Amino acid sequence: MIAMHRWIRIFSRFDWALLLASLSISAIGLLAIFGIGISREPHDFFQFNKQLLAVGIGIVLTLVIACIDYRQIRSLALPIYLSGLVVLGMSLIFGKTLNGGGRWFMIGSLSFQPIEFGKVTLVIFLASYVARHAHKRLTWTALIGSIAAIAPYIGITLAQPDFGSAMVLVACWGAIVLFCGLPRHAWWIFLVTGLTIAAALWTFGLKPYQKDRLTTFFDPTTDTRGAGYNVAQARIAIGSGQWFGKGIGEGSQARLRFLPEASTDFMFAVLGEELGFVGLAVVLSLFGFLLVRLVVIARRAEDPFASVCLIGIAAIMAFHLLVNAGMNLGVMPVTGIPLPFASAAASSLIMTFICIGIAESAVVHSRGTFA
Repeated sequence: MIAMHRWIRIFSRFDWALLLASLSISAIGLLAIFGIGISREPHDFFQFNKQLLAVGIGIVLTLVIACIDYRQIRSLALPIYLSGLVVLGMSLIFGKTLNGGGRWFMIGSLSFQPIEFGKVTLVIFLASYVARHAHKRLTWTALIGSIAAIAPYIGITLAQPDFGSAMVLVACWGAIVLFCGLPRHAWWIFLVTGLTIAAALWTFGLKPYQKDRLTTFFDPTTDTRGAGYNVAQARIAIGSGQWFGKGIGEGSQARLRFLPEASTDFMFAVLGEELGFVGLAVVLSLFGFLLVRLVVIARRAEDPFASVCLIGIAAIMAFHLLVNAGMNLGVMPVTGIPLPFASAAASSLIMTFICIGIAESAVVHSRGTFA
């Protein structure tokens, strides 16, 4: 009876709207991936089956984590941070580089990208570290400590090399420290430091193919057969979808393989071609609701750790959405960042559902209301 009462209490407080928005985007992504598979000769449903399994695992993990009091997660913040660091370090030794960037652990035909795990572990630790400063200005000591915490993660990520994920980590850290409040004059210091680091990265840190992606970003038409090919094909796909799209599996750019990595990096273009402007508007509206809901929960959370953690989670999803949509539209460099919930990227999908589980835990185990 006690266990039954506990389950009833958990599900009565569950934020079903948040979960349904996540599942809706996942379902749209599954339809698009199925359409890509059925349009191939012979039919290829490996990506679809893998994505469907990842969604199932993600839902289970969401429910499990929602049942765990998020305060227990905070108490394990340091071990979680160190585990993320160890996994990222192991990726440099045992991981394999795929598609020119990022390290993956390979088990047969299945793969897992450690940096997706690292994004979540870093958010949890940063939230625990700066929680006492939530809703007030950070001290210089706390700010420097947060930089020291993120530095090893960024260093290992750049060494993989995975410039796009490194920028996600920076964006997440930036959202967290801005939410807490920067010390006085920090803006000027960050500006000068940022320009210096950018110059150093361009001169010494970026690989030739990464420089090509950045230069092509400013004018994709300069090399439509080389570095600018993907962006050019993505823009053609989105434009050809017009208002209502060509239908699932009927997108010529994806079906005829003019659009490389259609089910992963360029899922936004596939959705634009097959669902049209109206379909993309629905997807973006779901994302907008999801992000706003995370921010609302963060603002109303009674625990500073929950507030900061959810801001970090929202920042990860928002930056993924911004970069993926932007690179498909030709207004952001191509960096291999997947579209949350929709792209065929199982490791990213599962970790994103874990983030939803953390948000649900904050709702379920809070004494307040989030309606």
